[in-house]
Order: sequence, then C-alpha cells, then structure tokens
Amino acid sequence: MSPSAPPLEARMAELTGRHVPFVKATVVRARRPASARPGDTALVLADGRVEGFVGGACAEATVRVQALRTLRSGESLLLRISPEETADGTGEPVVEEGAVSVANPCLSGGELEIFLEPLRPVPRVVVLGESPIARALAAFGPVLGYEITVASGADGITPEELAGSQALVIASHGRGEEPVLVSAVRAGVPYIGLVASPRRGAAVLDALPLGAEDRARIHTPAGLWIGARTPGEIAVSILAEVIQAVRGRSVEVEVEVEAPPETPESPGTGSVTAVDPVCGMTVSVADGTPYSDEGGDERRWFCCAGCRAAYEKDPARYTKADAS
Repeated sequence: MSPSAPPLEARMAELTGRHVPFVKATVVRARRPASARPGDTALVLADGRVEGFVGGACAEATVRVQALRTLRSGESLLLRISPEETADGTGEPVVEEGAVSVANPCLSGGELEIFLEPLRPVPRVVVLGESPIARALAAFGPVLGYEITVASGADGITPEELAGSQALVIASHGRGEEPVLVSAVRAGVPYIGLVASPRRGAAVLDALPLGAEDRARIHTPAGLWIGARTPGEIAVSILAEVIQAVRGRSVEVEVEVEAPPETPESPGTGSVTAVDPVCGMTVSVADGTPYSDEGGDERRWFCCAGCRAAYEKDPARYTKADAS
C-alpha cells in the first residue's frame, strides 16, 4: 500500500458505511523467509482487488481465491499456505473445519497462516410511510439485525437513501408511492414491497412507466400469506418475505456491489477461477490478474508475472501439458 493511501481502518469504515462487502485478511503466523509478518493486513473486495499487504504476488493470489470463497459463504477461515505438498499428497487444498491448507509451489520457502474474516453488510431496509405497519417494521427490523431507515414520504426518498439497501417497503397508504417505486426498480433494489390491497396494488403497477418484467419485481400485497391481520402481524409477514428475498439470493449477486462492469477481457467480479498452467495454482480471474494470449486460442491466467514470463518463453510446453 502506498504511503499516501488511507489507513486500512479508515478504508474499512468507509466500505462498511457504504454497505460494501469485503474480507479482512490478517497474517497470524509467518515462517521465514516469508515476506509478510504477523499483523500484516489486507482487504479483499468482491471484484478481487487486494488493498494492503499479506505477502508477495503468489501468496496474494492464493489469498484472493480463498477470500472470495469466504465472502460467498460468509464463514471465517484460517488459511495455511506452504510451498510443500499438502498432507494428502494430491496437491489439492486440504479442507478442515474452519481451516484450509493450500500448497503454493511459487513461494520461495516459508509458510503463512492468514485469518480471513468476511465482513458482509447488515441488510438495510428502507421503509416509506408513517402508518402503523411502517412503525411495526421499524420496531421489529432491528431484532433481526437489520438496519431500518424510515422516510416519512413528505419529500419522497433520495437515491442516496436507496443506495446500498437490500429492501424497500412502501407503507404510506397512497402517498408518494409511484416515483419511489420507479426509482427503486431502476436502482436495482433486490426487494421492493408495496403495502396495498390486491386491487389497489394492481392499479398502481399498471400506472407505472415500467415494462412488465420490471413491474413483476414489485411485491404487492407485500408479505408472505400467513393470515396476518394486525399491523404487527403484517410487518412480520413482510419481513419474512424480505428474508426470503435477501437470504435466498445467490451470494455471487450479493457481493457484486462494488465490482466494475464485466467485460470479456476483464471479468471483474472475481467469481471465476483458472489454473495457472505453469505452477498449477488456482487463481482468481479478476482485474490485475496476470494473463497471456500467447500459444493458442484460449487466454491463460497466472498467479504472478514470473509464471507468465515462463509460459511465454515456451507456450507449447505448457499447452502440451494441458492436453495430456
């Protein structure tokens, strides 16, 4: 990290405030001649970017792959990296409860143990309205660990209020609904619920300047059918539907919050992996991952510039190895 870069603590606070998921990687043990030292820390973002230092390029490549997996699973992990083969002799990562051991043949000796802690944002729910149902949602949401933001509806909801939210529930009884629904759909809010009777809800949807596919993203009447009658019961049914929508989504989608646009040359999300043809390591295909288009029709990805240079000296050697 350059001297002008903000401290990682400030960066973590910024990402957390913006509801951006990331993994905190901390070196807890290092055996020389590893370049990292206990206490060295880096942040791994959902698009594969690594900010900070937990070792050289080869160690970083392994950290990136495993960190993105923890970001998808949501479970912390102790990562052990060694240049020697894993205990089973297969060269494949050895997975234990809460830990994984990876053989990294590119390491110049030494071993590293790195604790990977995924920090995913608390689900944020924006509630529009001052009705009894809206008040019940504001009361019950924190019990689930959700961050609830309540807007009166007098001035609508700004794009900033919708940014980073996983759900929007409109319980304003007809006040300021249409523009907020359109804004939420266009902002890509995962769950959008409108508290209304089936008849009124259908009329509101029909009047929106949206296509059929976008209108179908709006849940109305909001909430799962559980026979709810009171404002509190209705709020519980809505939160149950929010849980179903937020937790039921694939994590791959959930972690793309800060990923740049995906292109064939730069997949960007970090969710794709490839095998380095030189050392056999699994690497994450992300911005900054070394690659080469030499020696065939397929692009090859590498853990470091050294493996790429070795490949480009004799692409046929590694292409034949792949074919065998």
